[in-house]
Amino acid sequence: MVVGLGPGDSDLMAPRAREAIETAQVIVGYKGYISLMDSALLEGKEIISTGMKGEMERCNRAIYKALGGRDTVVVSSGDPGIYGMAGLVLELLDKLGVAHELEVEIIPGISALAAAAALLGAPLMHDFAVISLSDLLTPWEVIIKRIEAALEADFVLVIYNPRSKKRAWQLGEALKRVKMIRGDDVPVGVVRNASRQGQEVKVVRAKDVDESSVDMLSIIFVGNSQTRVHANRMITPRGYLEKYSPPQEVEKG
Repeated sequence: MVVGLGPGDSDLMAPRAREAIETAQVIVGYKGYISLMDSALLEGKEIISTGMKGEMERCNRAIYKALGGRDTVVVSSGDPGIYGMAGLVLELLDKLGVAHELEVEIIPGISALAAAAALLGAPLMHDFAVISLSDLLTPWEVIIKRIEAALEADFVLVIYNPRSKKRAWQLGEALKRVKMIRGDDVPVGVVRNASRQGQEVKVVRAKDVDESSVDMLSIIFVGNSQTRVHANRMITPRGYLEKYSPPQEVEKG
């Protein structure tokens, strides 16, 4: 199984995901995510964990354990099909020629972008695009082209992996395009550690984004041309008030 742990808060883990972990014999995952899990869920299980860039090793070892008859779960934060391990597991099964030997279940989870959006209000009520600034697997030329296209098409833009210690300049380049295409005053939401300890939520204008406070634990939301801020909450209208007559007062009764 490939399981989504949700954004971090144990209350936001899907019941089916919890059940899969509880009944598993082997738990495989990035050591940072393993450390966030309830220790009671890990008791009596074989734990296989590696650091960053160890994804291939983790998935390969998980497949080996599963082929050996062990009930194995690969965990990802958020949803395993959104920048998670679901794709790599399926690719490796195909590459190794053993896809027909294992039954793989992918159990979804609440993604970090959904958790962060809820903290900001309702920024994703209309069409949106999600782009990672990490150029470890995707060339920067492709990333910036996608950012420009999303901005020109008036999508709400969600930015994952915005800034790291070794990769600090890309966020500035992305924000430069935001201000050029959307303007200095477009609403921008910055959420760090969504639904985790140390949670931070800010709503600012594009010109006021503090790049130095952004890291790999942050997600950035850039509003579209219709996004507004009310009571410090981002709202991207779906169009209801334009299509239907809104009530003039609160209905009584």
